[in-house]
Amino acid sequence: MSGFIKGVERGQTVLFPDRLEDWISEDHLVRVVDLFVDELDLPGLGFARSAPARTGRPGYHPAVLLKLFIYGYLNRIPSSRRLEREAGRNVELMWLTGRLVPDHKTIADFRRDNGAAIRRTCAQFVELCRRIGTLKGDCVAIDGSKFRAVNNRDRNFTKGKIASRIAHLEADVERYIQEMVRVDRQEEGEVRTEKVAHLARRYGRIRQQIQYLQAMDRALAEAPDGQISLTDPDARAMATSAKNSGMVGYNAQMAVDTETHLIVAHDVTNQVHDRDLLAPLAQAAKDALQRDDLHALADKGYFSGREILLCHERGITTTVPRPETSGNRAKGMYVKADFAYEPEADVYRCPAGETLSYRYTTEEDDLQLRRYWTGECGNCAIRSRCTTGKERRITRWEHEHLIEEAQIRLRGPSEPMTLRRSTVEHPFGTIKAWMGATHFLTRRLPNVKTEMALNVLAYNIKRIVALIGIRSFMTAIRA
Repeated sequence: MSGFIKGVERGQTVLFPDRLEDWISEDHLVRVVDLFVDELDLPGLGFARSAPARTGRPGYHPAVLLKLFIYGYLNRIPSSRRLEREAGRNVELMWLTGRLVPDHKTIADFRRDNGAAIRRTCAQFVELCRRIGTLKGDCVAIDGSKFRAVNNRDRNFTKGKIASRIAHLEADVERYIQEMVRVDRQEEGEVRTEKVAHLARRYGRIRQQIQYLQAMDRALAEAPDGQISLTDPDARAMATSAKNSGMVGYNAQMAVDTETHLIVAHDVTNQVHDRDLLAPLAQAAKDALQRDDLHALADKGYFSGREILLCHERGITTTVPRPETSGNRAKGMYVKADFAYEPEADVYRCPAGETLSYRYTTEEDDLQLRRYWTGECGNCAIRSRCTTGKERRITRWEHEHLIEEAQIRLRGPSEPMTLRRSTVEHPFGTIKAWMGATHFLTRRLPNVKTEMALNVLAYNIKRIVALIGIRSFMTAIRA
């Protein structure tokens, strides 16, 4: 029985191969990781060899540590300490790293020091998928999701939070004062002395907390966005879709190909809303796909006239729902959508059939706006459902036709919003499931971007394997 060793599994004696090579089949996922990293131009991507040990041992080759991290994120092992432990006992990792067991500090330093190179590696994988012909779609779905940071909510401060906490603490101070007065009047002897001393200590601690919060309130005046996070200075308080909820974290953005569901572009920001993020992400997706034109789908959180125009100028067609900003519809009154625009005559037709003519053009926030109204509103029978002023005025942006064309596409048979939701929300759900109900492990925005890039790379590897299989993908890499 040469080439085998005896072992015990579930109470039975079995034979295992004594060579690591015999454990890893030709269609094993770790072979994809091994081949992909070996084919990379690591110096060209910016990777550097880890520093040598103080004892004189040479630093690890970046390929070893990159393979270790990709394997870790593929198998939901993002922690450097857990990766160190797995490298010493996991047969797959032993094969992948050549039995090397880096220290957890070396592993963590590699992720921190090579963040830009790791992010370029993620982009390189997308380029590989495009080059082999798997990624060739002309439509991407764009969305964002909030991810928790290494920062407790109590360690994040805003004007509103500080005011609320001070109000609660001052109420506690008043309550303790009243309690001390009551004890002083009703209690006697040693009991009274102990209770008053205890209340005085609590009172003193609360006064210290109030002074700390007041100092933090003064520091907020110098914060550019009105927030301070103590554990992770780049993390920000962000609202979520759930009612009366929020978190301190980051806003992750993705552009996903609607045909293959591969993530073609991504980013992480601490910006709390998505309004200014449509054009940069759509442009990144267009560059990754190397297309002259692109169709981008996004939800109403991305609606911005400037972003839509910017995308149009770059050859990107955007389909974004227009949010309902007026409360008139809920009141049973007419809204702008009830007024039909006639481009040939450059007029609006109101629900009563009257013509709203062009009057003048004004500029607001660098946008050219055209004003329309009619003088017949005073005699209109349905005026009470239309306006409370002398006449109903309609404002039209000079590039409003881009928004109107998007609304037409929204009502089309392809149901673009259903396609967007079924495409881009799945990767977010998958990655969050891999991360568990925890948070990013790293701090500061550049490190968080690196962590997200590793998650995206792991997702794309699993996705491409599901699409074309391990053997086909490895053949494409070699070609």
